[in-house]
Amino acid sequence: MPPPLAPLPIDSAVPPLRAALAERGRAVLQAPPGAGKTTRVPLALLDEPWLRGGRIIMLEPRRIAARAAAGHMAALLGEKAGDTVGYRIRMDRRIGPDTRIEVVTEGILTRMLQDDPALEGVGAVIFDEFHERSLNADLGLALALETAALRDDLRLLVMSATLDGGPVARLLGDAPVVTSEGRAWPVETRHLPPRPGEPIEDAVARAVRDALAGETGSLLVFLPGAREIRRVQAKLAGLGDGVAVAPLYGDLPAAAQDQAIRPAPAGTRKVVLATNIAETSLTIEGVRVVIDSGLARAPRFDPRTGMSRLETVTIARAAADQRRGRAGRTEPGVCWRLWAKAGEGAMAPFDPPEILVADLAPLALELALWGVDGADLAWLDPPPAAALGQARALLADLGAIGPDGRPTAHGKAMARLPLHPRLAHMVLRARVEGVGGTAAELAAILEGRRPSPETDLRSSIELLHRDRGDPGVARLREAARDIARRFDLKGGGRAEDAGALLALAYPDRVARRRPGSRGSFLLANGRGAALRDSDPLAGADTLAVAETDDAGREARILAAAPLDEATLEAVLGDRIAWVETVAWDPAEQAVAARRQRRLGALVLADAALPTPDPAAVAAALLEGVRRLGLDALPWRDGAVALRRRTGFARAVEGEAWPDWSDAALTETLAEWLGPHLGGMRRRTDLDRLDLAQILSTALGWERQRALDALAPATIPIPSGRRAALDYADPAQPVLAVKLQEMFGQAETPRVGGGRVPVAIHLLSPAGRPLQVTRDLAGFWAGSYAEVRKDMRGRYPRHPWPDDPLAAPATARAKPRGT
Repeated sequence: MPPPLAPLPIDSAVPPLRAALAERGRAVLQAPPGAGKTTRVPLALLDEPWLRGGRIIMLEPRRIAARAAAGHMAALLGEKAGDTVGYRIRMDRRIGPDTRIEVVTEGILTRMLQDDPALEGVGAVIFDEFHERSLNADLGLALALETAALRDDLRLLVMSATLDGGPVARLLGDAPVVTSEGRAWPVETRHLPPRPGEPIEDAVARAVRDALAGETGSLLVFLPGAREIRRVQAKLAGLGDGVAVAPLYGDLPAAAQDQAIRPAPAGTRKVVLATNIAETSLTIEGVRVVIDSGLARAPRFDPRTGMSRLETVTIARAAADQRRGRAGRTEPGVCWRLWAKAGEGAMAPFDPPEILVADLAPLALELALWGVDGADLAWLDPPPAAALGQARALLADLGAIGPDGRPTAHGKAMARLPLHPRLAHMVLRARVEGVGGTAAELAAILEGRRPSPETDLRSSIELLHRDRGDPGVARLREAARDIARRFDLKGGGRAEDAGALLALAYPDRVARRRPGSRGSFLLANGRGAALRDSDPLAGADTLAVAETDDAGREARILAAAPLDEATLEAVLGDRIAWVETVAWDPAEQAVAARRQRRLGALVLADAALPTPDPAAVAAALLEGVRRLGLDALPWRDGAVALRRRTGFARAVEGEAWPDWSDAALTETLAEWLGPHLGGMRRRTDLDRLDLAQILSTALGWERQRALDALAPATIPIPSGRRAALDYADPAQPVLAVKLQEMFGQAETPRVGGGRVPVAIHLLSPAGRPLQVTRDLAGFWAGSYAEVRKDMRGRYPRHPWPDDPLAAPATARAKPRGT
């Protein structure tokens, strides 16, 4: 018989939780870190009548937590994992015929639901640490809700430490919320920001040494990633025999992870250097000091580029509280925060759910297998449309779904592999080509931690075959063997196949070096990418790129392998096609017609197209005009005048007349200009255009006659000639004429069918403005006398009669001597 269980804060919440699940079938349990919910609740539900001997499935977001939780529950029963309590995680399982509690993770619940949507034999599904909002947890809950709608005997329980239970309860149909107060061990919080310019690794190492000197107990130190952990571990060398430094991150072998979470031997202390893997679910006995860098590594996906990147980010306040709580699990503790207290107000309250920031290709494949597009499922946060659309486009490109969005046979096979769809596609294709062994190795490397710092992934594959001393390499080697064993992958094992295999997984990231450059590449998806000049791959002509950092203007290539021309053709030949392109070339200011062999944005071969389609040339030239603007066209006086006259007519009579503004003409270029571009390819060819004739043709004969009546280009004046009207201002046409040419006329000329008086600009004999009037009779009767007085002495050879209405109009000066 196992010993009696020590009391835990969660115990008081168990009776109301049992009642809620018995009566409503669904519940939300809120309990802070250390309350005991992960290991006590599943055991407390084993004998419930509604379970009727069925199994309990508990989803844990992290593999190490799943193994630890199962092991601890088994120990509480006096058993080992695989008896009453077992676990299933990627590449490891401890399940027996008598197992009734299965702790699962990493999409295994999703796979169980896809294989058996009714979840026969399962009486309850528990979602632990749901506040982490992993993609698999959100998807698993959405699918489980569908199953529960068909099975009213299936119980659903969501457990969380920091998540607001209200929205989750509403998602579960207004389920009861049960709360546990948890253990109230006090934790003192101190702030110790890094010194100016001090690297975070140095600040952490300094804090560790200070804490070891001034505090008792073991230390749990949070760092953003494995790289920083290794650096701090090196800085802490030589702490003494009484202090052990243990790293803890996801890619460590299980034995090393177990070693990190075991209590320190009596009389010794432990410093556990961990990523956010240790934020929840794990209790490391003896830890009473937490040192928090305030940083974490988080994936971010950009639908615009189709690329994911890992970013080092500042953690949210909820995560900081989770980390702080690790210090008060078993006794009063202290938390050293390596940031200024004043900066906490700027921290986000919660980390964004993974479904909002992650690559959704795995989710899109699971939705296709489930037979929905996602909109029909109940989500706490629905997947973003742009990211989901990008994911479906990738699946279609890989042949995983058809045009109708349904999974193909290839897509169903991909879903069986516990790999990202890109890598699953690569492995399946490699199996057909007889290089499955190399594909398995490459998949293990890309999903784990690369053993070589080199960009060239061939070096990582070579290390798997050469290095026998590195535990991380050994773990990758075993992961590759497991993939190969489970999916019958044979052959390969050659580093030189890396480029071909990567091209299968990342056809959109095949890269060509830009001519004349070193380290500057263009990807098939149209993005620019770069390598350091010193990188051995910087001079390669073609690369297959697996990993990038897409934070800058150009992506930085982090992992790739070279690809020769013949291999590229052999692997992606079905994607490569001859394409005839006729487009405007801004540099040449001309239409360029090329015949190109292309892989996406990459040009593999290029030649001039001797006889391009005339319609395509005209369309490209029109695009050139749009880019250059209408000023690139030869607007001679006649064309300008016609546009202005038509603008006046439109101002007077409205939309019966065409809109020839710059914006309207640009929008309708194809209609009015396109038919006149035959034989033209360059900007200089446009000078041959007669725009006045083109616009007149567009206007039509009848409209031209109407325009001559409504907005005449010229009007007769008393001197006997026809004077031009200026319609630059469509609200006010202008007649600019020498004053003497208007003698004898009292009435102001009108246009627009007699509705608009002309503004008469009366000029001196030298053509300088004397007066502007819209009332010619009033001018003669009034201010003409002043003008006559001022001008007759200046221009004595020109007439300035007392009675201008009785004088003959003239454009000439008086003969000499008169």
